[in-house]
Amino acid sequence: MAARKQEESDGSKVVEPSLWERMERPAPAPRASLTLERIAAAAVAIADEEGGGAVTMRRLATKLGVAPMAAYRHVAGKDDLWALMIDRVSRQLAVPDDATDWREVLRSFALQTRELMLVHPWMGSIPLISLTPSRMAVAERQLAALAACDLDADSVMAAFRAVGSYVHGSTQAEIVLREFQERHGWAGGDETRQALAPQMNYLMSTGRYPTYERYALEAARKDDHTWAFEFGLDCVLDGIAQRLGI
Repeated sequence: MAARKQEESDGSKVVEPSLWERMERPAPAPRASLTLERIAAAAVAIADEEGGGAVTMRRLATKLGVAPMAAYRHVAGKDDLWALMIDRVSRQLAVPDDATDWREVLRSFALQTRELMLVHPWMGSIPLISLTPSRMAVAERQLAALAACDLDADSVMAAFRAVGSYVHGSTQAEIVLREFQERHGWAGGDETRQALAPQMNYLMSTGRYPTYERYALEAARKDDHTWAFEFGLDCVLDGIAQRLGI
């Protein structure tokens, strides 16, 4: 997060340390009861249980059992909270140190990221540009694997972002579908298709969508979201390999 500035009585500007600098400083003795780690854990718990929109400074203070202003002594506001949350959950993403092949590294992170987003759906609402130490470490690992293929810096970043965009877009679509089904009380694909059958039957009866109708009648993996995700991911990786000759 960006460092904050305060103005001294003489008019000079004093730059406060960033959120991440403060996290890495040794804890005071005796250790304060309210820490950035506690705040992050509480915010993640709220978002997991009630949705990302429920994470407010007032709700956080209630969860922690402190006065609302107490949290403001540690975080500036919602942006700091989101950063702490995404950094905390991103620590779970890792691949073995001996994994060096670019495709193996990017594919592993992609699969793990999907699983993490399904557990923490609020992750999809956080911009990919959000900078935190854990998220930067994940990016660095993937960028280094691509850079080892003797690619120029622009190609490395573009390939990395292409995979990341696919992962987040595909997984977010899966989450939206799941939430839509839950909101309507539909337990899975069969109940969803049954509920939407009148609309689908009419549309298919117009004869305007023969290819979609073939999918509706013949597809065997309509509800296999993992297969669909991995198939799409491999298409993206195959495209990168072909385009960049790696």
